Amino acid sequence: MKELLQRPQPGRGRSAEPGGGTRPLGDSTFEHKLEQFNPGIVWLDTDYRVTAMNDVAIQVLRPAAEPSLGISLDAMFGQDVLALHPPKSREKLAFLLGQSSAGGHGGKSPPPQAMMINIPDRMLMIKVSQMVTAEGRAGTCMIFYDLTDITTAPRAAVSAPQPAGQPLAAEPVRLLSRIPVYRHNRIVLVDVKDIGRLEGDGHYTNIVATGDRYLSNLSLSVLENRLDPARFLRVHRSHIVNLDYVTEIVRHDDGFLVTLQEPLGPPVPVSKQKLPALKEHFGLS
Repeated sequence: MKELLQRPQPGRGRSAEPGGGTRPLGDSTFEHKLEQFNPGIVWLDTDYRVTAMNDVAIQVLRPAAEPSLGISLDAMFGQDVLALHPPKSREKLAFLLGQSSAGGHGGKSPPPQAMMINIPDRMLMIKVSQMVTAEGRAGTCMIFYDLTDITTAPRAAVSAPQPAGQPLAAEPVRLLSRIPVYRHNRIVLVDVKDIGRLEGDGHYTNIVATGDRYLSNLSLSVLENRLDPARFLRVHRSHIVNLDYVTEIVRHDDGFLVTLQEPLGPPVPVSKQKLPALKEHFGLS
């Protein structure tokens, strides 16, 4: 193998910075923030049609349903809840609803199920619980928390003159500063600075950080669109790497591999289409 790039490799991954790092939402700061959140609440009938929503749910779901899906506020009631979510989120939400209804019988409700969903510029933690009576299932209660403000930051603005008479450009998608994952009945916020690589696994993503590994139910494509492109690069259809952790780019057979710092696993393949961008970043083009 021929090395194209070799960088000094620290003995261990970077340490967590004050106020950053990976930590659960059990931290007192986050507990305080969580107490300030007003949850969105949606009531569904036994066929998962919307019967009622609180103001928070309307504020979050309406911007997604009206412009992109063409569903007005009045039409949201009586609508299948899946229709109020972008197509890419529907399969996961359907799975979540199916899991929550499994096993409920005889007046006993199964445990609530939780999942993270990106819709469309918001980061939500959704929990669903079946409502039961003595006769059986009576409907579903869906509760969600909008984690956008504690997991994202505004994308750096690019100052450019606005042509006269042109409408204002839409606000750019906020970039992830922490990726929320649900683990052992707790929300864990994985600081993106501690992430070395991400590997796609169908609709899910394996996150490899300096201290641990996590499974996110957000797809690799969703995460690619929400991560800082100056730091993260999708080098292969199944892999995104943090360029800060790259130590070597090497030839291997008829392709290339990226080597990351030791705690971050084996070398990552680089596709021919992504190689120019990778080389350009390191001044090798």
